Amino acid sequence: MTHFGISTALLTPFHTDGAIHLQALLAHANSVLANGADGVTLFGTTGEGASIGYDERAIAISALLDSGIPADKITLGVCACAVSDALAQVRQGLDVGITRFLLLPPFYFKGSEDDGLFIWHQYLFEAAGPSAKFILYHIPQLTQVPLSVDLVSRLRRAFPERIVAIKDSAGQWDNTQAFLESGVVPVLVGDERLLHRAAALGAAGSICGMANLYPRRMRNLFTNQTEDTALSAEVSTVVSVPFIPALKHVMSVRTGDGDWANLRAPLRPLSAAGMAKIDAEIRGVDAA
Repeated sequence: MTHFGISTALLTPFHTDGAIHLQALLAHANSVLANGADGVTLFGTTGEGASIGYDERAIAISALLDSGIPADKITLGVCACAVSDALAQVRQGLDVGITRFLLLPPFYFKGSEDDGLFIWHQYLFEAAGPSAKFILYHIPQLTQVPLSVDLVSRLRRAFPERIVAIKDSAGQWDNTQAFLESGVVPVLVGDERLLHRAAALGAAGSICGMANLYPRRMRNLFTNQTEDTALSAEVSTVVSVPFIPALKHVMSVRTGDGDWANLRAPLRPLSAAGMAKIDAEIRGVDAA
């Protein structure tokens, strides 16, 4: 994977009763693809993937495909600690032609050693269908299970046909740079503020939440390799409050559809002060 481009880490809209709002999801996914995104990622962190059950996943996946989105434009988030559960989510995608998966580590087991993490991934890779390709997911601020450069290098050497990239969402430039300079695996950047620097060093692209609002702007940022200072400021604002409720609030205001503000428990809406902060800083209008 020398070029991945920009994949929107799709927000998942819900009705007030908690059911996935399929109509809004399909319209949004098709919109970001029509307006600059190279692909969409379903059931990642931004999409509240850890709160979405197996049967619901199947319905949403089928709906996206039926709406005309090609399977090769979709990356599926995999969120499970049991290898068998992770494999079930992988098979669910493979059965409908989706072959690329964003793979969280076994996040319940904090402080896991590299050897244990290697074995967990080994079991998964050896059991998954032969067409499955994986993007490792480094987001230690949420999982508390970091993926070291040494571990990623070891996994890539052992499974070169399985691992196609790593998504680095730690938001720490030294770590992103270390992954890039190691040269062992293509790097996707999760923190939009670092993308221009990473692109200049050969990053393959990004799976990011701000592409829900600005798909074309994110594509331009990646292509031009020049910081979008206004966007960086907006990202800093979003991450200064709970970021999923923040993005959903912006989508609700931008679309006029109040259902976009709905969240799955245990997540809660922004406080009044948080909403005011977001409203003051973010307009939600794409840039050409």
